[in-house]
Amino acid sequence: MAIQSAGIGSGLDVNGLVTKLIQVESQPLTTLARREASYQSKLSAYGSLKSGLASFQNSLSSLKTASSFQTLTATSSDTSIISASTNSIASAGTYNINVTAVAQAQSISSAGQVSSTAAIGTGASTTLNFQFGTITGTAVNGVYPPTSSFAQDATIASGTVTIDATNNSLQGIRDAINAANIGVSASIVGDGSATPYHLVLGSTKTGANSSLKITATGDPALESLLNYNPAGVQNFTEVSTAKNAALTVNGIAISSASNTLNSTLQGVTLNVSKVGTSTLTVAASTSGIQSNINNFVKAYNDLNTSIRNLTAYNPSTQQGGLLLGDATTQNIQNQVRNSLGSAVNGLGGGVTNLSQIGISFQRDGSLAVDSTKLNDALSNNLKGVSGLFAAIGQASDSLVNVAGSSNATKGGSYALEISQIATQGALIGDTPLSATTSIGPGATLNVTLDGVSAAVSLAEGTNYTPSQLAALLQSSINGTAAFSSIGASATVSVDGSNRLTLRSTKFGGSSNVSIADGNGTTASTFTGTVTNGTPGQNVAGTFNGLSAIGDGQVLTGGTGTSVEGLRILVTGGSIGQRGSVDFSRGYADRLSTLLDGFIGTAGSIASTTDGVNRSITDIGRQRTALNARLADAEARYRAQFTALDRTISGLNNISTFLTQNLASLTGTNKG
Repeated sequence: MAIQSAGIGSGLDVNGLVTKLIQVESQPLTTLARREASYQSKLSAYGSLKSGLASFQNSLSSLKTASSFQTLTATSSDTSIISASTNSIASAGTYNINVTAVAQAQSISSAGQVSSTAAIGTGASTTLNFQFGTITGTAVNGVYPPTSSFAQDATIASGTVTIDATNNSLQGIRDAINAANIGVSASIVGDGSATPYHLVLGSTKTGANSSLKITATGDPALESLLNYNPAGVQNFTEVSTAKNAALTVNGIAISSASNTLNSTLQGVTLNVSKVGTSTLTVAASTSGIQSNINNFVKAYNDLNTSIRNLTAYNPSTQQGGLLLGDATTQNIQNQVRNSLGSAVNGLGGGVTNLSQIGISFQRDGSLAVDSTKLNDALSNNLKGVSGLFAAIGQASDSLVNVAGSSNATKGGSYALEISQIATQGALIGDTPLSATTSIGPGATLNVTLDGVSAAVSLAEGTNYTPSQLAALLQSSINGTAAFSSIGASATVSVDGSNRLTLRSTKFGGSSNVSIADGNGTTASTFTGTVTNGTPGQNVAGTFNGLSAIGDGQVLTGGTGTSVEGLRILVTGGSIGQRGSVDFSRGYADRLSTLLDGFIGTAGSIASTTDGVNRSITDIGRQRTALNARLADAEARYRAQFTALDRTISGLNNISTFLTQNLASLTGTNKG
């Protein structure tokens, strides 16, 4: 086999020729690389711009809501006795507080058992019904005297637990009660005696109105162990008595079922920890707000510097910033500056621009703060400052509250007219209740509340008065899982003629109450001939004559109007003109929305960088195609020069042959 190598036969440098030709044809790759590097640098610049905008937006978060301007703080002289927090409606003041009792929950203990795991009774299905209320009387050695009474609290939902052959041990009963999550905690305590194991039950709520009454219906052994009625049979003994917290605030006596008091001082939440005296001071502090405003100014100046560096031109080096002349960057800068330079309207006067609180633009586009002027504005017109930065709404009618807004809501003052007040669905009986009503074992009543139907278990009892029956119904309905799991609840009351009213706590067209016969009960026993309620109504009205949609007590501005997304809560009052609703979009709120349009997933920066990335991808495709063409060209050149090499080599061989033959002929002639 012949072995050949390009250029060997002819001396022609085929590899060098091909390499130089390919180098010439590869020059467009260098141009593509420079373009790609330029695009990558621009992507990096957009990343820096986006980071600066995000930092600026982050500085706005502490200024864009009304709650950000809550300045009153509560300070206790002894936080081990009482602590406190405030909200936006608190008032400054000093309060002397003397705590004489801390609220506690009731705890009761069963008779001792030999085993905590042995079955109790036959395993027959037994229903435990837990009621909560107030005990009148004083326990002696944990037992209430016969003269005691139990008044159920209708506001605390009752609950039921089923015990059967699968859980009729002390441990099984404990676990079933805890799993039911009905406001009762269960544990087992051993005392070391011959019958050491006691089932200890306690209300999870503090206060005198959270004492327990337990009705067990089913297996006699479980009934004798678990029935507990402070006014009757007591198979448990009381370990600790339910108590209210007792305290005085500036000499005024206060009683609370909870150690957390929300309504004693307007806008202040008190937390009682132990008995003792403490002084609570509620005073204003604007230092945090001033710091947040200074952070906002610094974040803007940092952004301004970043944009200036990205768009600057250096005449000495004749080099421009990576985003010099970039339309997207210029548009962002202009919109942010225009937003900061325009006035805030909607609260009917007062503070409307940054210069009024000491913040002004400098020649280089940065912001400067006059600390004295800012401090004066915060001290004397905090409401105006809050309206300058936050999204704030206020209604002139005390029964109307601004509940929220959307990005589409425009600032302004809107006349409110209400044409319909929201109502609750209700079932009103037409027949007075009997003087006393008895409920048998295992009784249920079928109730439909806000479109959900369920069988409601009623605690067995005799001689329920009308008010006691109303309390039983209310706590039983609200303790039914089908309703409580979706937040549905009802109130039950009797009027002066002892007629029963069941009312949904929900407002609007989807609220209603109906009842039907259940196990051992008839609906007519409770409400007479009326068993289906009347649905509630949604609030209806307009803002400046603009359309609005009612849902329960909430009226929301219609889509496409200047009040789109504005939500108000109308808690009562009459129909007709109801004053005005003023709404203001402060700088922090509207800038945050504006910045979303720049740095959001569908924002202008994302759109621009998508275009840059597409250009980079296109360069990649061009590079791939060019490399393919270069590979083809190299193969073609190599084949052509190899063929030329062979031709020259053949001609050289012929030349050598002819030369040799001619030389031979010349020699012969001489001879």
